[in-house]
Amino acid sequence: MENLHIPFLLLATSILLSSSISFVSSISQFQTAHQNQCLDDQRSALVQLQLGLYHSQNFTFSSKAELWDLNLTTDCCTWKGVTCDGLGHVIGLDLNYQNLSGSFQSIFNLHHLQKLNLAGNNFFNTSLFPSHFERLANLTHLNLSASCFHAQIPLGFSYLTRLVSLDLSFQDMCYWRNDQPDEYISYIDQSGYIYVHINHALKLEKPNLETMIKNMSSLTELYLDRVNISTQSSEWCETISLSLPKLRVLSLESCGLTAPLCSSLSRLQSLSKLNLDDNPISYLPPNFLEISSPLVSLSLVNCNLSGHFPTEIFLLPKMQRLDISHNPNLGGQFPEFPTNNTSLQDLWLSYTNFSGKLPESIGNLKLLTSLAISSRQFSGPIPSSLANLSNLVELDLDSNNFSGKIPPFHRSGVPNLSFLSLYGNSLSGSIPSSIFTLPSLRWLVLSGNQLDGEIDEFKNASSSLIQSVSLGENHLRGSIPDSIFQLPMLESLDIGYNNFDSMKLDLFFQINNLRWLDLSNISLSIGSHNNKSLVFPQLEELSLRSCNLTEFPEFIKTQDKLAFLDLSNNQIHGFVPNWLWKPTLYSLTLSFNAIDFPKQIPFGHANSSFPRLRSLYLRSCNISMFPPFLRNQDKLEYLDLSNNRIRGSVPNWVWKKSLQSLDLSNNHLSSLDQFLPNQSLPSSQNTSPSPICNSSQLNSLDASYNNLSGPIPNCLGNITSLSYLVLQGNNLTGNLPNFAEAAQLQFLIVSDNRLEGKLPTSLANCTRLMVLDVGNNAMHDSFPFWLGNLPALEVLVLRKNRFYGEIKHFSELGNVFPALDVLDIASNNFSGEALSLDFLQATQLRTLKIGGNKFQGKLPRSLANCTHLEVLDLGNNMVHDTFPCWLEKLPSLKVLILRGNTFYGTIESCGKSENVFPMLRILDIASNNFSGELPIQFFQSLRGMMQITDGSRSNKPDYIGEDYYKDSVTIVNKGFEILYEKILTILACLDVSNNNFHGPIPEEVKYLKSLKMLNFSHNSFYGHIPALEDLTELESLDLSRNNFSGKIPPQLTSLTFLAALNLSYNQLEGSIPQSNQFNTFTNDSYRGNPRLCGLPLTRGCNEVSTPTPPAREDVDSWGDGISVWKIGLIGYASGLVVGLCVGFTVLNEFGNRWLDKFTRNKQRRRRRSR
Repeated sequence: MENLHIPFLLLATSILLSSSISFVSSISQFQTAHQNQCLDDQRSALVQLQLGLYHSQNFTFSSKAELWDLNLTTDCCTWKGVTCDGLGHVIGLDLNYQNLSGSFQSIFNLHHLQKLNLAGNNFFNTSLFPSHFERLANLTHLNLSASCFHAQIPLGFSYLTRLVSLDLSFQDMCYWRNDQPDEYISYIDQSGYIYVHINHALKLEKPNLETMIKNMSSLTELYLDRVNISTQSSEWCETISLSLPKLRVLSLESCGLTAPLCSSLSRLQSLSKLNLDDNPISYLPPNFLEISSPLVSLSLVNCNLSGHFPTEIFLLPKMQRLDISHNPNLGGQFPEFPTNNTSLQDLWLSYTNFSGKLPESIGNLKLLTSLAISSRQFSGPIPSSLANLSNLVELDLDSNNFSGKIPPFHRSGVPNLSFLSLYGNSLSGSIPSSIFTLPSLRWLVLSGNQLDGEIDEFKNASSSLIQSVSLGENHLRGSIPDSIFQLPMLESLDIGYNNFDSMKLDLFFQINNLRWLDLSNISLSIGSHNNKSLVFPQLEELSLRSCNLTEFPEFIKTQDKLAFLDLSNNQIHGFVPNWLWKPTLYSLTLSFNAIDFPKQIPFGHANSSFPRLRSLYLRSCNISMFPPFLRNQDKLEYLDLSNNRIRGSVPNWVWKKSLQSLDLSNNHLSSLDQFLPNQSLPSSQNTSPSPICNSSQLNSLDASYNNLSGPIPNCLGNITSLSYLVLQGNNLTGNLPNFAEAAQLQFLIVSDNRLEGKLPTSLANCTRLMVLDVGNNAMHDSFPFWLGNLPALEVLVLRKNRFYGEIKHFSELGNVFPALDVLDIASNNFSGEALSLDFLQATQLRTLKIGGNKFQGKLPRSLANCTHLEVLDLGNNMVHDTFPCWLEKLPSLKVLILRGNTFYGTIESCGKSENVFPMLRILDIASNNFSGELPIQFFQSLRGMMQITDGSRSNKPDYIGEDYYKDSVTIVNKGFEILYEKILTILACLDVSNNNFHGPIPEEVKYLKSLKMLNFSHNSFYGHIPALEDLTELESLDLSRNNFSGKIPPQLTSLTFLAALNLSYNQLEGSIPQSNQFNTFTNDSYRGNPRLCGLPLTRGCNEVSTPTPPAREDVDSWGDGISVWKIGLIGYASGLVVGLCVGFTVLNEFGNRWLDKFTRNKQRRRRRSR
């Protein structure tokens, strides 16, 4: 019976379903008939909106807005961008990216509005006040991004309780879009990262973030990028975690956040995308892995993160996009990727401290589309598995230490690869021709490696999509294959700085689409080219550096689109021709050519100004005056006139409002403006501002090494955009300006002047300051602990001033100088206990110089924590301690100077453990109270001196230090102190002179093969001179004033770089070896050894010796100073490297100055002795 009911039930269900469908259909037809009937009040509001708006390209009125044709239809529900409900109410309005400006107040009459999109418009200088967003209580989606709104976000937003998505981000983008540089300030850090400061931005103060979002519990997407919420910067995380439980997307880029991520963020279980770029949140919470577990996308770019990034994040099953680039103190390594990990698609780690090798298992990331790890830390071969990631689109391995050959990229392995950059590594071998045949490849960057061989021809060139090829700075040779010239879409070609055969420029005219061409360092044959068909029709950028050109190439006459031209470092001479100055020219580089400009402007009056010219580089052009045509270049932003012969004052017209960077270094300028310091001016003129004040956009000024005198213009401290100020090497006087307004200041270098007074405390407000160098002035102040809170300060140089007092760090100040890399306070009047320096516990400290002060007591043992320390100079103080063996584990220590203190005791305890002083190259413990014998373990511990540094015969010197600071050191050589203003990495010195050491010198000294200078003088060593023939790099050897006996080892003659030798005042005997360098030394090298004979002594070996009176105790114990330098000079003539490592510093511009000083000092001593 039950089965009989089934057909009946099916029939009944069918009837009901048919009835329902009919009812729904009739309702649908009714709605369709009425859904386009726009209500009058809705139409009126939209009409009023159109009347209040206008189009404004580049913030200028262009036309009234015609969003809709009101005559075409009166039904507003059919208008573009308008959505209505079934009753004729406007519920959606989308007017994005239409360059709209004006008033939008009538929108607030659309009370049923649910979705509003005004993104990408030009509401320049428009505040959201007065506005009535509280009237739009039905809004679920609001997008006002990238539209130039500014000022406070109104309270009305807090009434939008139904919001699901809110986007107020990137208001500055419309300034970029409309080319309005006055509204933002951009600057670039050392890694190339661009920072942006917006003059006008949205902000959340009253109401603050909490007030605005506390009732938006339905919100799932929140975009507040570059909205200033700094007033709640420390509570932001807790506020969002408590108020927005449904949040899925959170984007707060560059909002001024300072507090780190909070643990409570883990409450947001639905959170899938998190972007906190450009906020100094500093560190990650302990439960960061838990917070990250639900994430699909995580972006923490430039967040000042440090420490070790959790490896497990890479293996989270949901993670698809991870970007932690531009966190230089954030370390970590890649994990091994399992075969079942298929989530990661985009991975960016550029400019972090990640290191190690790129694992072969990265080939298991089958969905990977982007990989960018430019960081200078990765090494080893590039995994071949990358060549089989079929989804890979972008591969950026820039600026690392990858070695070996380029992986075998091929068409079937990476069919989607569009961007490939292996720039700046150590890759070798030839370029596989298959790389040019990748079907999707558009950009290929292989420059800056060690690739060699010829480039082979490749197939299918005519169907290639390649647009850019960069092969510069390698060792490629031969000729350019014809296949390159057949690439139909090629727009950019860089083959400069290789070893290619000389070639004709005509070859390249067949590349019709070429926009960028770099043929630098290629010997080019360029004809007169009067043929007008020989032209690059699209060429915009051309670089012909170091091409042995002797004249300006005439084909440039026909390049009507040329914007960037670089002809530097050629042999061009004479006047710059008129036709070179094209109206399209944006940047021109003529540096290192002997060119000139006529005194009269060589152009017609109408053409004397080039509206597009922004950059002009005339470094080392032998010009003697400011080019007159510069007077009319009102758009010029970058000007380099360094290393020329320009004298006098800087013309006032140079200081243009547009000027951003000016380099006047190494000239003969006397004043930065035409008001000379000695000029007698009326009082009214004396108070007038300096013309330099006109350059309100100045970002960089370098006027170092001129003859500038007088005070530094005060208005330099008021230029808000100034980030780089270098005035070193002048005769400037007075006090430093007040830098209260210079919030962007990063580099302040005013060393080698005659400045006085105290450091201005306004520098404490320069929170971006990285380098402060006031060395070699007459400043009189105590140690500036008030600079200790500057978060970015890396280099602090106070050397050679009159700073004074004890350096006392009070615990209540907390951690100070968190980023300090270099501290140089040498040659001042600091005093007190050396232990007071124990505040320097920052592990990143690289250089510490406190020599030439009055520190006493023991060294702070906390220095052992400075694991990055490379240079430690404590010389010429009153430190009383034993030898700091506890420093021997520092892995990077290269220079250790202890001379001129009261260190005491033996050094027998050093070197007993393995791997000590692994990098030490210079050790100077002279003039102390050390005693005892030098144990074998001591020499075995100096491992950094045992290996001859690679490249010690290189043509390009390498120095200790960073680009912005090169370490210096004073070394006693041949009895004289020599200042090495830069320390060559190949320089290795050992000086234990003027102590109380005794006993024989162990034979193990011969293992220190990289030594350039060795000084055991003024001790009580005895026994035979050890065989030192393995010290093939040795250039200076001083064993004087000891008790050595026996013969001079003939093996010393094999030291062909030996330029200076002092064996005086010992007990040596026998004949002096006669070979190689020994033929250049004079009597002064051997005096005080009455039993020595043979040349250069006048005493023959068959003559009876007579006792020699004891030598004077002063510097003349080496003999007359000038004759000593004869030894050095003669040795220099026959030695190859001594000029680089010993004589170079003294034989150039410092040499004559030093000899004069020595002669004067010697005369003073003789007068006093009378």
